[in-house]
Amino acid sequence: MFIPKHFKVSDFEEIREFVQHNSFGTLVTTRKGRPIATHLPLQLVKEEEDYYITGHMAYGNPQWRTFEASEEVLVMFQGPHAYISSSWYEHENVPTWNYQSVHLYGSARILNEEELKQDLTSLMQKYESHRENPVLWEKLSPSLLEKELKGIVGFKIQVKEIQAANKLSQNRNEEDYQNIVTKLYEENDVNSHQVAKVMENKIKKDIKQ
Repeated sequence: MFIPKHFKVSDFEEIREFVQHNSFGTLVTTRKGRPIATHLPLQLVKEEEDYYITGHMAYGNPQWRTFEASEEVLVMFQGPHAYISSSWYEHENVPTWNYQSVHLYGSARILNEEELKQDLTSLMQKYESHRENPVLWEKLSPSLLEKELKGIVGFKIQVKEIQAANKLSQNRNEEDYQNIVTKLYEENDVNSHQVAKVMENKIKKDIKQ
C-alpha cells in the first residue's frame, strides 16, 4: 500500500485497536496467477511475541486450498472513509478522499479441529457476551456444532509485515482541518460523520500529548 509520510501509522497499539474495531476484513491470495478474495470476520491475537490473524471460511470456498502454495497472503481492514470537497479549503485545490486502512502480510496455515473450536469460542464471546441472550459455544448442542464444523475450515496467519494509513487531512492547516470536520458533520452520510469523529478524536489526542 502506498502511504505518503503524512499519513503513515507506526504506533502498533493504535493499529491493534483499529483492527479490533474494524475486524471484518478481506483476505487476498492468488490461484493460478489470479487474485482471489474473501470477506470475513477475523481476530488479531498474540501468542508469546508473535501476532496472528485467525478466522474461518466455508469448506466449499476454494481459497483455503491456496494457503499451502502461497508464500504470503494479504489481509486488509478498512475503516470509515469520506469524500472531501476542496470547496472546504481556504485556497484553491482538488477534492480528495479521507480513509483509514491496515494491510497485514503473512503466511497462512490450516487450524486443526481443537484450534478451530477455540477460535470460534473466542469469536462468539467477542460478539455475543454483551447480549441479553448470548449465543455462546457452550450453549449450543453438540450435534449442531459437529454439523457446522464439517462445513468450515479454520486458518491462522502469522503476521510478518504491517502497513497502516490514516489519511485524515493531517497535511492541511488548522483552519482547513476544523472546517473539514464541520462540513463532514453536515453531510447526510454515516461514513462522513464517522470520519469527522475520528478527526476530532485525533485533535484531542494531540492536545493531550
